[in-house]
Amino acid sequence: MSTRTAQNAKTLDGKYYTSQDIYEAETQQVFFKHWIYVGRTSALSEPVSYFLREIESESIIVLKDHEGEVRAHHNVCRHRGTRLLSEPEGTLAKSIQCMYHAWTYALDGSLIGAPFMDEVESFCQENYPLKSVSLATWEGCIFVSLADEPEPFEQAFAPLIDKFTSWTMDELQIAHTIIYEIPANWKLVFQNYSECYHCPGLHPALNQLTPFRNSSNDLEEGPYLGGPMRMAIDGGSMTMTGQTCAPPLGDLSGEALNCVQYYTVYPNMLLSLHPDYVLIHRIERLAPDSTRIVCDWLFHPEAMAALDFDPSGAVGFWNLTNKQDWHVSSLSQQGISSRAYTPGPYSELESMIAAWDREYLRSIGEG
Repeated sequence: MSTRTAQNAKTLDGKYYTSQDIYEAETQQVFFKHWIYVGRTSALSEPVSYFLREIESESIIVLKDHEGEVRAHHNVCRHRGTRLLSEPEGTLAKSIQCMYHAWTYALDGSLIGAPFMDEVESFCQENYPLKSVSLATWEGCIFVSLADEPEPFEQAFAPLIDKFTSWTMDELQIAHTIIYEIPANWKLVFQNYSECYHCPGLHPALNQLTPFRNSSNDLEEGPYLGGPMRMAIDGGSMTMTGQTCAPPLGDLSGEALNCVQYYTVYPNMLLSLHPDYVLIHRIERLAPDSTRIVCDWLFHPEAMAALDFDPSGAVGFWNLTNKQDWHVSSLSQQGISSRAYTPGPYSELESMIAAWDREYLRSIGEG
């Protein structure tokens, strides 16, 4: 049984949700140092396909090369700094060419063409490859790190590496995506996700399927937090009807078919594993009071190929729940921005927020 406790913790000071200085400190200490989730390998379905991701001020090219290897590079020409690609996704030719002066790069980043630079005696083509970005894949998810020397991915993700193999996440594909933008700080999204104290009042449909006291946690400290929550209906799922909308994933059996698993993956991923599908929230900061959330519903391709496949029950359920959460998060942002706001006490049902806050403060050098 969990021994979790809020340890008499209080909510964070208002400055952590409103200060531009703290927002910029988060950029340097968190988002430029940690492993950041950027998308699914299935989004790169063909060789030489790519997508762009904006991580704070940086534009990153994530691509699959001719051999099927996934790579990432800064979207910056080494000549005069021009952005190389502007379309958010697409298919590349055999190389990447800058539209300004036609400097051309192989997909591994090496410079293979620089017109008339042979007239510059000191120029050495090998010295000007694209600035590559550290990349790792896990369960079909792509992560990048902008750190010069990032912590090895296998070390950083040790608590999660083999934790979800039963769901065969690496085989799943995106069946539906919804993108939200909300007037609230990114931390409020994580904090809201980390407790169900609010569920009886805010989410009556969710609370009927997973009564709020049915939660438990097997990761209670550090950058990865969460655990299983038992559903009220055996063999059900989180859908508009409470019934599954696809066959069970992977080799799930027993009690795993009666639970939904909720985990926060610091600093920009929410992972919700159901018996029949997986939901991923990808968090993108826009400003101290603005956040974009990209939600992907993942199913097994065999389920998606069935003539009667219909994910609308899962999509509709979480779209409803998301909108309820985003509304109350925006109200929280408004209240926290008030001169009247002072930190309030967490309940024992909010112990995972207290743990998340501790990890956050540690990551910005204040823990």
